[in-house]
Amino acid sequence: MSTTFAHLGVPERICSALARQGITEPFEIQAATIADAMAGRDVCGRAPTGSGKTLAFGIPLVAGVNRAEPRRPRALVLAPTRELAEQISTELRTFAGPVRIGVVYGGVGYGPQLKALRSGVDILVACPGRLEDLIEQGALSLSEVDMVVLDEADRMADMGFMPAVRRLLDQTADHRQTVLFSATLDGDVARLTRDYQSDPVRHEVGEETPDITAAHHVFWNVSQADRRDVTADAVSAAWPAIIFCRTRHGSDRLARQLGQSGIQTAAIHGGRSQAQRTRALADFSKGRVHALVATDVAARGIHVDGVASVIHFDPPEDHKAYVHRSGRTARAGLGGVVISLVQPGQVKDLRRMQRQIGIDEPFNDPDTAVLRRLSPVPARALAPTEPDGETGGRSGTTRRPHSGGPRRQHNRNGRSASAQQRSDQQRSDGQKDRSRNRKGGRARSDGANGRNSDGRGRNSDNRRDGRKPGDGGSGHGGPNRKARRAHLQRTVGQPR
Repeated sequence: MSTTFAHLGVPERICSALARQGITEPFEIQAATIADAMAGRDVCGRAPTGSGKTLAFGIPLVAGVNRAEPRRPRALVLAPTRELAEQISTELRTFAGPVRIGVVYGGVGYGPQLKALRSGVDILVACPGRLEDLIEQGALSLSEVDMVVLDEADRMADMGFMPAVRRLLDQTADHRQTVLFSATLDGDVARLTRDYQSDPVRHEVGEETPDITAAHHVFWNVSQADRRDVTADAVSAAWPAIIFCRTRHGSDRLARQLGQSGIQTAAIHGGRSQAQRTRALADFSKGRVHALVATDVAARGIHVDGVASVIHFDPPEDHKAYVHRSGRTARAGLGGVVISLVQPGQVKDLRRMQRQIGIDEPFNDPDTAVLRRLSPVPARALAPTEPDGETGGRSGTTRRPHSGGPRRQHNRNGRSASAQQRSDQQRSDGQKDRSRNRKGGRARSDGANGRNSDGRGRNSDNRRDGRKPGDGGSGHGGPNRKARRAHLQRTVGQPR
């Protein structure tokens, strides 16, 4: 007999709320930890990204939290990034009922966050920086927080947040329950467990590098001049895709250049406002764009199921960055493919990185047919649906099937059930992105100086080898621009 949430002691009102979303069977990490957390034990859990940790800690929080006074939350969830904090709060609200959920992070105005704290927040989801800022302003106190969750503790350590995390924990109640989840439990995380948890019960689920082993990895030899066309062909073969660049400017430039190849994109990085980042993520989650072009900020905070491919346009800084980036695909029991574009001078470094993460893949010429075989969601299989009227300014784009509904939780037997309804706060607030193309394929002016997207005073789509736009693809078997544009319009842009 399979375990249910009711068997784990979850209250009936929460079970009913989950069942209305089609969630009836817990994931492994949920089955392992919920009962202990419901009993008030400190929990130290190791589980991979995408394994269902939010419900694992969220259900005990919602079930056990007490009513809070204004400015004095009773439960605290610390997360490393704005996007992760927003997604946690959104998912908690789907089954919280009368429990009040608040979220605070930087990059947005203080007004709504201060108003929520004055009204009273039972469970506060926060990023460490903005939370410390609000405490210094006297906007809230953590003295009555008796339930704490540290989500993705290893990433908070990697991002330098551990001193702030310790300062925040020191301000919470002396007798508190502390639940910690991390992909690794060594180093700074082990010291945090030693100093701030009391006789924690430890649960470890999955492999230590699940994000690596669950995905297919390919390494393609490319020249610098060919990278853009190879990327466009790869997205055409396996999307939705997340493309990683080293810099903010490089992300914006590549997004514009891919738009000239008929690929709908959205850019997300630290130079964008929170509203722009939220809108880009919402457009990507709902299937309004083929690809998200991002810096490493996305690797540490974006949790979207169903990503078919991750493309390392620029190589990662180190093997840890490779793991975090690549973990955006092959989530929740689904497959995925990771493509690394390798220039001649990068082979040695990437060979060393392969050894560090325990994979051994050959370096081959680009072959999009391979991607179509490996991708869990081939582009040709995505039929368009009726437009919902909220396209973010991208003419002709529509949602993928089920895109307006909740996120899917995939059970062990392969069936899927919804796990999350997207928050209305993530919807576009009437602001529309500018069109990425002009008639004739010319890019829009990039600012007041009137320069094109690559910073030069000419059409950025001209190749260094003198070929003109439309002369063909990368020369590695992928579709040319005209064919690619028609293909993507059939699958996303224009109902058939």
